[in-house]
Amino acid sequence: MVKMDVRFIILLMVMSLVLGFSSAVDFRWRKGGAFSGRFTRASSSVVFPVHGNVYPLGYYNVTINIGQPPRPYYLDLDTGSDLTWLQCDAPCVRCLEAPHPLYQPSNDLIPCNDPLCKAMHLNGNHRYEAAEQCDYEVEYADGGSSLGVLVRDVFSLNYTEGLRLTPRLALGCGYDQIPGASSHHPLDGVLGLGRGKVSILSQLHSQGHVKNVIGHCLSSLGGGILFFGNDLYDSSRVSWTPMSRENSKHYSPAMGGELLFGGRTTGLKNLMTIFDSGSSYTYFNSKAYQAVTYLLKRELSGKPLKEARDDHTLPLCWQGRRPFMSIEEVKKYFKPLALSFKTGWRSKTLFEIPPEAYLIISRKGNVCLGILNGTEIGLQNLNLIGDISMQDQMIIYDNEKQSIGWIPADCDELASLQTSAAQIYEY
Repeated sequence: MVKMDVRFIILLMVMSLVLGFSSAVDFRWRKGGAFSGRFTRASSSVVFPVHGNVYPLGYYNVTINIGQPPRPYYLDLDTGSDLTWLQCDAPCVRCLEAPHPLYQPSNDLIPCNDPLCKAMHLNGNHRYEAAEQCDYEVEYADGGSSLGVLVRDVFSLNYTEGLRLTPRLALGCGYDQIPGASSHHPLDGVLGLGRGKVSILSQLHSQGHVKNVIGHCLSSLGGGILFFGNDLYDSSRVSWTPMSRENSKHYSPAMGGELLFGGRTTGLKNLMTIFDSGSSYTYFNSKAYQAVTYLLKRELSGKPLKEARDDHTLPLCWQGRRPFMSIEEVKKYFKPLALSFKTGWRSKTLFEIPPEAYLIISRKGNVCLGILNGTEIGLQNLNLIGDISMQDQMIIYDNEKQSIGWIPADCDELASLQTSAAQIYEY
């Protein structure tokens, strides 16, 4: 029933013949299935096509046009960090392989006394080399990093009815990048979608262009959509849990989750959890990871699967009597996982993780566990929900209501219909 509602929304979007499209598309819908006849920037949603997959690519990205004249850049989605940055010819001291020419920075340097610069260095320990510029350094859990300066430049986004949005937004001009252990693809930069003031969403919201809501729908077949605004879903159909006010840097539920295996509790509770689109895989802390692998191995005992120790795609893989072609062939041997979050004194909501949301089929035709040990890579006691476990769901981060939500959706169909709508508009 939920999926029917989502498809109804999609149908309404396609029926709209006033689609503006460059690096973004804007659809407007409201409850009852009616379009808003009056344009108001604050109620509009901007939708970006997403490209990529969990495996074998290991990333999802969007194309955004930046600069004057606007030039396209591929940016990896990352709800786990705030700053958007591009590899930058400033000149570049150390840059990674990129699909496009390096970004040529504007002359609009952000000074160290700018509120956005101050927001990036809240601990007060940062030393500024020059008052006229704001230096930054961001580090990621996989060991990657970017060093540079903040600049402002024009982002080209399209609304419907032929209206174009060209705000000047802050971004990082990264002239020194170190690749992370999980970064094996050419990239122009990172699209920071976190909760901080310097994130693109926060800047657009502060300028009155969109609601402070972000969401994505990543297809298990590859691709999907990213959206800013709250017009693409019926809030009453979404499973919601409050955001943590203590962990204000990340999209984290206020209450720790309880881990379920096959619908039964594992006894592990109060698991601090982060939703992070910048991670291809899901990470559990050492205790939860060991519990899951133990239960899986026990469940698979006597089944026609054995560990594939020669397959190093991921730490734990199994092989069958013959190579598997899809998760559909093997998911019957695996039980679903879930995280149960408290939403009130007695109420709870489930974030379900079926086998297809934690397994991949390797190039060797083996089935591999897409849940990894986060403690081993420095996440300590945190648990991170990555792209693999958010596939085929619309995940919503509502910063206005301080809530995280999810709803099952056919993300592949949504992305396909969006592409068709763009082609109709271009025709």
